[in-house]
Amino acid sequence: MNDPVNDPVNEPVNEPVNDPGEYTPAPPADFVLPFDLPKADLRGRLVRLDAVSTRALSAHPLPEDAQRVLAEALVLAGLLGSALKLEGRLSVQTKGDGPLTMAVADYFAGGGLRGYGRLDEERFNALEKKNDFSALVGNGALAITIEPTPGAPAYQGLVSLSPKSLSASAETYFMQSEQLPTIITLAAGFIYQSGVGYGWRAAGLMVQAVPGKTEDSVRHGDNWQRISMFLETLTALELLDTSLSAESLLWRLFHEDEIRVHPAKELHFQCTCSADKVLPVLQSYPVEERPSLADEDGVIRTRCEFCGTEYKFPLSEIDSQPAD
Repeated sequence: MNDPVNDPVNEPVNEPVNDPGEYTPAPPADFVLPFDLPKADLRGRLVRLDAVSTRALSAHPLPEDAQRVLAEALVLAGLLGSALKLEGRLSVQTKGDGPLTMAVADYFAGGGLRGYGRLDEERFNALEKKNDFSALVGNGALAITIEPTPGAPAYQGLVSLSPKSLSASAETYFMQSEQLPTIITLAAGFIYQSGVGYGWRAAGLMVQAVPGKTEDSVRHGDNWQRISMFLETLTALELLDTSLSAESLLWRLFHEDEIRVHPAKELHFQCTCSADKVLPVLQSYPVEERPSLADEDGVIRTRCEFCGTEYKFPLSEIDSQPAD
């Protein structure tokens, strides 16, 4: 069976748009925008989140510095997952020995995103530099897991977490798993919008060589060096600014190159939890143990770690419902 990580990643259904009259500009946020730099043998994707990241992070009362890592993980999942011919999902997960013990983000076929993080608050409060990625996540691994179709065997790639950033960790993943030169820039910020309130905005840009090119020929080529320098000038503010259109941002960076932009794909928040999935788990406990799981009113309450939805199951209902 082919490894989906190494299958063509640009969506084959999205043909380059050459006629400006037929092109629909990307929305201000919550999208992924694929593009090609054909003369430079490079391709890329731009993701910008607003309502999606705000909704995903609203379920997790984490400190701002931990939320930022989770927001970047959501963007990374969007960049990678939307580039695969996928019917299932792609998961990005960091797991380390730092206070932020885990951050998980899922991308579902069709553009759905969700995520959650786990934090040791006592150890986090003891940190001197809470915004330091290395101190926050510690030593650990970045895992990219791909489930091509629902229920199918999953493929997983693991690399050590870079002390620099999540984006540096992802770049290492591509070099080790695919020998594919890749540049990834991620940004996230806590924002306030008048009339809307507080939220999170997150964005990322990925540029990589097209498959078939050797690492040495790409990295030592003039195009790669030039594009790399252009991307170093990209600021977090530009990535996160929804008043700056995606097309204008790409033009600022790559106006010296021929760039072909594909149709944007909208992204949305998605969670797969349901009462029907929780009930069989509770029924798997022996009847005599279930009362210890319930509150004083005889109701077992569970909360989805991804979306924050609370499910309530009276003991009498659990006992009366037929088990699957």
